[in-house]
Amino acid sequence: NVSILPSASYGLATAAKNLNIKKGKSIIIVEDQFPSNYYIWENLAKQNNLKIIRIEKRQDKILTDSIIELINSETGIVAVPNCHWIDGLLIDLERISEAVKSAGAFLVLDLSQSLGAFPINIERINPDFAVAVGYKWMLGPYGLGYMYVSPRWHDKGEPIEYNWSTRKGSEDFSSLKNYTPEFREGARKFDMGESAQFNTMPMAIAALEQISKWGVEEIQSSVKILTDMVSSNIQEDKNYNLTATPRAGHIISVPIGSGNAEAIKQKISQNKIIVSFRGSFVRISPHLYNSPSDINKLISCLH
Repeated sequence: NVSILPSASYGLATAAKNLNIKKGKSIIIVEDQFPSNYYIWENLAKQNNLKIIRIEKRQDKILTDSIIELINSETGIVAVPNCHWIDGLLIDLERISEAVKSAGAFLVLDLSQSLGAFPINIERINPDFAVAVGYKWMLGPYGLGYMYVSPRWHDKGEPIEYNWSTRKGSEDFSSLKNYTPEFREGARKFDMGESAQFNTMPMAIAALEQISKWGVEEIQSSVKILTDMVSSNIQEDKNYNLTATPRAGHIISVPIGSGNAEAIKQKISQNKIIVSFRGSFVRISPHLYNSPSDINKLISCLH
């Protein structure tokens, strides 16, 4: 059920190519969603006269509830992540899936911010397509990613490109001149060209083996200890106002006002700490190589 891609956006483009919905239907996304999971739907909406509905993130409301409230008979596609890339706000994909299926809509997931660090039951969620980059939490190289394709799309789905290696029997080089309309089994018909990637594939395999050895549940619980340290410390500081809605355990963002943003950035830089600045937030996403002392060092820079 998995194909090899060069990027998440390649997989999202594949999904958009195959999901034919009637004019006037809506595509539901989340406010401030990662650009790759926005531009493709903006383009599809323009081409097919569809509506884009952005679900607002609110501090007083669970994001999953906000999404489900707007899924109805007019919904064509719901394209969401498992957690938000800026602040880690969690979306309950099993509940979303139930609502999507009840509405007769399609479900597309971008798991780039969570796959490898947050447990997911893909069979229970049963999306039409789900993409993820191969780096970030998947620990692999840049330029290689993955796409889950539901079995219901294996036969009727159309790939982005028609390269030789996705055809049935392509492992037999002596028969390549015998053109065939048949594809390799399963999702491999959606593979990118040159998917063998002799330089990057061994790295990806090693990364997947390491993740499997550690266990995704163990990664999540271990890293959550570190982000909880940030949360509990910041909650005691009246200068900060963290949202109380559920978040994934591997990402937390701390809001910083414009008045002290530069001072905080300077402290973090001087202490040689690597974090991401997303708008008016400091996004903190530790991994197993981090320790409580690293987090305490960062916390001291935030005050």
